[in-house]
Amino acid sequence: MDLIVFAVPFFILLIVVELAYGVSTGRNTYRLNDAVSSLFMGVLSQARRFVTLGIGGYISYLVTEYFALSLMDSSLWWTWVLAFVLYDFCYYWLHRLGHERTILWASHVAHHQSEEYNLSTALRQTSTGFLFSWLFYVPMFALGIPAEVVVTVGSLNLIYQFWVHTEHIPKLGKYEWFFITPSNHRVHHAQNDIYMDRNYGGVFILWDRLFGTFQEELKEQPVIFGIRGPLRSFNPVQAITHVYVDMAKDSWRAQRWQDKLKVWVARTGWQPADVAEKYPRNKNDLSTFEKYDPTVPGRVSWYGFFQLIAVVLLLGWMESARPDYWGGVAAWASLLATTMTTAFWLEAKGADAVMFWEKLRLVFLGLLVLVTALNGAAIAWVGVFYVGLNVIFLRSLATPFNRAAASVPG
Repeated sequence: MDLIVFAVPFFILLIVVELAYGVSTGRNTYRLNDAVSSLFMGVLSQARRFVTLGIGGYISYLVTEYFALSLMDSSLWWTWVLAFVLYDFCYYWLHRLGHERTILWASHVAHHQSEEYNLSTALRQTSTGFLFSWLFYVPMFALGIPAEVVVTVGSLNLIYQFWVHTEHIPKLGKYEWFFITPSNHRVHHAQNDIYMDRNYGGVFILWDRLFGTFQEELKEQPVIFGIRGPLRSFNPVQAITHVYVDMAKDSWRAQRWQDKLKVWVARTGWQPADVAEKYPRNKNDLSTFEKYDPTVPGRVSWYGFFQLIAVVLLLGWMESARPDYWGGVAAWASLLATTMTTAFWLEAKGADAVMFWEKLRLVFLGLLVLVTALNGAAIAWVGVFYVGLNVIFLRSLATPFNRAAASVPG
C-alpha cells in the first residue's frame, strides 16, 4: 500500500507548525517564493504518474513472475523487517549513484535546489525518477519479496525522511549512530566542500558509516544549502530539465565520439576537455554566496500562495476522481502551466512577458472548462470560479510588478 497519500495532510500540518515555531522563536527558515517553488515541484512529482507509463512496475512484475525465488509470506513479521532494511540498502545505492553519476543526478538534483532547509524542502521531489530508480529495487523482487510489501516499506522509508528536513532539531546523541537525523541530513543538503556527497541513507546512517560516506555536521562549518551550479530560477521546467539540457549540449559540442557518449555516464560535473575550455560551468563562490531571492510586491506573493492552494486542490481532485488518461494529461498540463507562470511572477522578470504567458494559460484553461462543461461534469463550475479569480488577480498585478521588476538585475 502506498501510504504517501494518507501522510500528505500531516505533512502540511507539520509545515505550518514549523513555520509558526520559527516565526515565534525568531528563527524562521521559510521564504514564500522558495517554499512555493518546492511545493510546486512536489505537486508535479505526484501528478506525474497520471501521464507516464509504469515501465519499472512492469519489469518488476516480470522478475517476480519468472525469475524470483519463492515468494515470501507477507503475513510473517520477518518478511517486513527484511524488506524494510533491504529497501534502505537499495535506496542508499540509488541515492549515492544519484550524486555520483550525471544521468542520475539530472533527476535527483531537483531535490537539492532549494537554498533553504525546512519541511517544504522534503516535498521538493523530481518528476523524472521513474526513468531509472526502479532498477535499484529489482533485487528485492528477485528475492521473492511481494510487491505490496516493497511498495509499503518504500512509502514508510519516504515518510521517515520527511522530518529530517529541518534546522530546528539539534544533534540527537547516540541516535545519530544508527539513524538518519536532521543534523546528518543537513550535511547531505550542503554545498560546502567538506560536506559534499555525504550521508546518503534514507532511514539508517549505518550504510554511510560502513561504506565511508559519513560526515558529521561541524559547528565550525555552518551549512550552506543548495547546489554548486546555481539554478537561480523558480521555473519547474528548468528545475526538472537543466542538467539533462547541460548533458545534451556537452554531448553535441564534444569533438570526440568517446566524449559524446561518456557525458551520459561520467561522474557528476565532468565535461569533455574541449567543451570545458569553451563553455565552462559557473560554480558558486561560497565566500560571497547570496541566496536567490527576487523582490516582488506583496500582492504577487499572495498570488503565488493562491496558486499553490489551487494546484494542491487540483492534485487532490486528481487523486480522488482518478480521471481517464487524457483527463489526467489535461489536469497535469494545467498544473504545469500554472506552476510555470506563477514562477515567472515570483522571479520578477517583467509583467509584459508574464502576462503573455498568463493569457495563454487562461485561454487553455477556458477551453478545458468548456469541454468539461459540455461533458456535464460538475467540476466545470469550479473551473469557471477559478478562472474568474485569476482575471481579478491579474488586473491588479501588472503596474506594481513592473515597478519591482525594474529594480531587479537582469
